[in-house]
Amino acid sequence: MDTVAEFFLTLLVTMTAAPDSHADLGVGQPWEVVVERGKIAEFADAMLSDDPAFRGPDAIIPPTFLTSAARWAPPGVRVDVGFDRKRLLHGEQEYTFHGELPAAGDVLTAQERVVERFSKPGKRGGTMRFATVVTEYRDAAGALVAEAKATFIETAAKR
Repeated sequence: MDTVAEFFLTLLVTMTAAPDSHADLGVGQPWEVVVERGKIAEFADAMLSDDPAFRGPDAIIPPTFLTSAARWAPPGVRVDVGFDRKRLLHGEQEYTFHGELPAAGDVLTAQERVVERFSKPGKRGGTMRFATVVTEYRDAAGALVAEAKATFIETAAKR
């Protein structure tokens, strides 16, 4: 794989959000992500992939694997975008890798930050709010390995 490979993919992910919260731009706390060989294989199975690169002791991650890192985050470390979960949509997801894909045995540190907030009128009335969250994944030396950029949308409240 190219050492400066970039992947842009769209998929559904879950983001923490507290109802009626109006959080500003913020930064979450870092958490450890251990890239486990078995978890890589399980993720590949869920994708119905039989690619041998995702199996064995030297397995690399599928490009969307980092989505699962949020499941390993301890309570309270992720950013709160402040949206009502009943009106929350996932608008876009983009991954950028700054070198080779992480592999089995790697230990990364993940940390989220809200990088943009804006609103616009909804087509059915009311105001839609948007938040863009970037999650950085760094190796043990602190080098940036990958970034995940997600856009979340809070639909307009029903009148």
